[in-house]
Amino acid sequence: MKNKALLTGNLLPAFILKDQDGNTFSSADYLGKKKMVIYFYPKDESAVCTKEACAFRDSYADYQDAGAMVIGINSGTVASHKAFQQHHRLPFTLLSDPDNKLLKAFGIKNVLFLTGRETFVIDLNGEIVFKFRGFLNGNAHSEKVLGFLNSNQD
Repeated sequence: MKNKALLTGNLLPAFILKDQDGNTFSSADYLGKKKMVIYFYPKDESAVCTKEACAFRDSYADYQDAGAMVIGINSGTVASHKAFQQHHRLPFTLLSDPDNKLLKAFGIKNVLFLTGRETFVIDLNGEIVFKFRGFLNGNAHSEKVLGFLNSNQD
């Protein structure tokens, strides 16, 4: 069964995954409290993924100002995420999606032999209000999302 890609206007599929510290992260805990910027990326420590993560890191205060939390997700292990987070001083949550179940629930397509790179902005009601796909352009994700958040302040 192929999952359809989630579109703006769709609701966030509820999920529970482990974060880089091995703690349980439930999307339900944040609905109505924080906007969520969820980005899916192929691999910890790869060149484009590292650029993307560092772009989110470098603009982290802007996300906080916009009332948004940043969440990076891929199939890497909790230990791999912890090492990646420490190596690049990432101030946000990295979640482990071991079988890419959440990636598939979002309908993200593979690119060649790698999982896709897509970013979603979820509003306080759990609705997808913005999405961006740019496989080879890691730093554009943070830039596009911030542009959207800044132009749509409530």
